[in-house]
Amino acid sequence: MENKQQNKGPQMNMPRFNMSWIYGLVIIGLIVMYVTQGKENSSVSTETSYSDFKVMVMKGYADKIVVNKYSNTLLMYVKPEHIRDVFHQGVQQTGKNPSVNVNIGSVDQVEQFLNKAREENKFNGKLSYDNSKDSDFLSSLVMNILFFGGIIMIWIFIMRRMGGGGGMMGPGNIFSVGKSKAQMYEKGGELGITFKDVAGQAGAKQEMQEIVDFLKNPQKYTELGGKIPKGALLVGPPGTGKTLLAKAVAGEAGVPFFSMSGSDFVEMFVGVGASRVRDLFEKAKTKAPCIIFIDEIDAVGRARSKNPSMGGNDERENTLNALLTEMDGFGTNSGIITLAATNRADMLDSALLRAGRFDRQIHVDLPDLNERKEVFMVHLKPLKLDDSVDVDFLARQTPGFSGADIANVCNEAALIAARFNREKVGKQDFLDAVDRIIGGLEKKTKVMTEQEKRSIAIHEAGHATISWFTEFANPLVKVSIVPRGRALGAAWYLPEERVLQTKEAMLDEMCSLLGGRAAEELFIGHISTGAMNDLERTTQQAYAMVAYAGMSEKLPNVNYYNNQEYTFQRPYSETTARIVDEEVQRMISEQYARAKQILTDHKDGHKQLADLLVEREVIFADDVERIFGKRPWTSRAEELLEAQQRAEAEAMAERRAKELEAKETAEAKEGEKADETKEVTGEE
Repeated sequence: MENKQQNKGPQMNMPRFNMSWIYGLVIIGLIVMYVTQGKENSSVSTETSYSDFKVMVMKGYADKIVVNKYSNTLLMYVKPEHIRDVFHQGVQQTGKNPSVNVNIGSVDQVEQFLNKAREENKFNGKLSYDNSKDSDFLSSLVMNILFFGGIIMIWIFIMRRMGGGGGMMGPGNIFSVGKSKAQMYEKGGELGITFKDVAGQAGAKQEMQEIVDFLKNPQKYTELGGKIPKGALLVGPPGTGKTLLAKAVAGEAGVPFFSMSGSDFVEMFVGVGASRVRDLFEKAKTKAPCIIFIDEIDAVGRARSKNPSMGGNDERENTLNALLTEMDGFGTNSGIITLAATNRADMLDSALLRAGRFDRQIHVDLPDLNERKEVFMVHLKPLKLDDSVDVDFLARQTPGFSGADIANVCNEAALIAARFNREKVGKQDFLDAVDRIIGGLEKKTKVMTEQEKRSIAIHEAGHATISWFTEFANPLVKVSIVPRGRALGAAWYLPEERVLQTKEAMLDEMCSLLGGRAAEELFIGHISTGAMNDLERTTQQAYAMVAYAGMSEKLPNVNYYNNQEYTFQRPYSETTARIVDEEVQRMISEQYARAKQILTDHKDGHKQLADLLVEREVIFADDVERIFGKRPWTSRAEELLEAQQRAEAEAMAERRAKELEAKETAEAKEGEKADETKEVTGEE
């Protein structure tokens, strides 16, 4: 009891003893000794001949002369007033006692000359003799050896301490460079994230839930002879929620959680990465059962090079070897589950992916339609929404969007609504946000001539016409010739999420992409660079169909895909390469001719569509339907979209009417102010 009461009293925060202070003082002392010794001999000394020495003495430059009998040399110290005459420099450059070093034949000859100079009153200084044998040289050599030797010994000691990781090394100290930088949460619940915060990804959550069960109730599985998995690798595109899933596992399990990035293992010092790996697992063993999460593991887990001449990084490979050993080596790590995330699983080393290290690879894919609804519901909670927002429609408008993209859409919609001083976020704000993210910022200040505007309208109307009359083309949503980002115009579609793509659907898509270039050639008479992106996508799809999907006539059912990392040749011959090029050219030419034929058959409707685009700049599927009639082929997506199109067109018209009314009101107010100003001026 007495000890407890004493501990409750105020305690002094005494500074901890740190060996680095001693090292610093030793280094500073050596530097001071070296600099002081250097300052003592900091005056300039130059060599000259014996004849020049005699001339200087006879001119009265000599202040003091020191003769060394052993080396047959002498030092003549120059008078301060004659320093510039001898050295052509001032006292600040030469020092207070500059000297001239002279090699002599004999001491007697020098004495005779100096006696004669004394008689002629040319030398009145002191003549002395130095009987030492290079004492200055030896002392200088010893000081240099001591200085540099001390620095080297201290540096070696520091490197050994960093590599060995011992003793009094607190965080932030130079000696703690070999320690891991992992952030530890004593209880995963501190993160405040559970599976309820992860929308969609039902399959991934199910597999992760089993890991949580392993940590909470391991006896349930070990009684049947099963073993707790050692690791799970989360694989998927960026923004799909891999890191969020790992945090949710820690929050659900309620066990210690170590979080670290793969780049945190990389350091400029040799051996630091491997030391950090060992330190991380040593800390985890003391907290077992626990979870280690390594984000972006491809930074250290990349496949080791089989050819050292290809530029293999030994430090990175040493770090990977240490990680492999710690995850499943000679020792045991019972109770430690390693989670890792990457979007480049194809770059990882095969030894890292084997069972026993990462027993499971959990694929976290882009969300489908239903999962996007769930993600929208999560991110729409903090927003103030009006009644026009339809979550189903927003989910259909964002195919291929990741969870991070959907969060960006919701945030962008709120910013747009705030920009126009709205009290709630509406449907049109979300549509504008999607357009902003896909196409870029609307460029209202971009100046285009009427001819350019007409050309863009004909191009975009070509895309809309072809997609309307091809069976498997995606349903059209709207067409715009308003410049966004680098695009001068765009057509928005509502694609159906098909698991399999047929050859007919891919050919229809190619035909639709080529519709803009075909319209330019037919109705303008010349082509432009506006179809570069269309041609790029068409060419990529044609090569994929021929070389990968085996959909060509001359090369059917053949796949030439090669996943070898270090290969410098194609997996087919030059003859086959020529056939591939010919098949791609034939396929594109056929679809281009087909696009021209469709546009020729419906040239009147295309012209009306282009004129409407020039007039309005943005048209919707209802406008296309009024011109061409109902689409011959309707899909489930189009049936669900029909009800939304009219509401969207009405919202756009209402928005334009409000903008026009606001503009007229502002002009009227400016006119009233101008009239008032004129009246006041007239009175004065």
